[in-house]
Amino acid sequence: MGKRQVSELQTSELVVTLLISNIATIPMQNSNIPLFSGLVPIAVLVSFEIIISLFMLKSAKFRKFICGSPAFLINDGKLDQKKMKELRISIEDFEEQLRQLEIGSMQDIKYAIIETSGNLSVVKKSEKQQVDASMLKLKTQDVGIELVIVRDGVMAKNSMKVCKLTKNWLDSVLKEKNITLKEIFIMTANSNKEFNIIKKEI
Repeated sequence: MGKRQVSELQTSELVVTLLISNIATIPMQNSNIPLFSGLVPIAVLVSFEIIISLFMLKSAKFRKFICGSPAFLINDGKLDQKKMKELRISIEDFEEQLRQLEIGSMQDIKYAIIETSGNLSVVKKSEKQQVDASMLKLKTQDVGIELVIVRDGVMAKNSMKVCKLTKNWLDSVLKEKNITLKEIFIMTANSNKEFNIIKKEI
């Protein structure tokens, strides 16, 4: 199912997940049934789900047949009452989801879309969108992503690689701060070599 949460699973994925959990409990509850008898149908279901996922990646029509299509509740600033009735979404439920997205008024929305996962996506009107640096024509410095490069005295090599940092750089920082790797609880850094260190509590 990948790394998606339960709320983000497609209907077919959720059904397969529930079937797998039910099948797995049968040999656990009945000692007369060998464990292998439960592993075979689980393997079949997992293979079936992987094959379906591959078909959905290759064919947009097949994906639409299995997952359905996103539905526009607000299109170009206009609320589609007919679509809300079709999806059985009340005004109260819709407003609750908008509040969770920190949107106070439907008048601020250009498009509101119910995704195939059931989540609500919103595009605000241009005059209601937050101002960013590009709108103000400001030059900003790219600091990359800040990651944990040391966790509980252990260096995270993958994070170091993403931030393009070397062990020699880390050693020089530790030497400058007069601490050892084992004394660090958490150390974060970015590709600009800006870092923050939290020592372990004694």
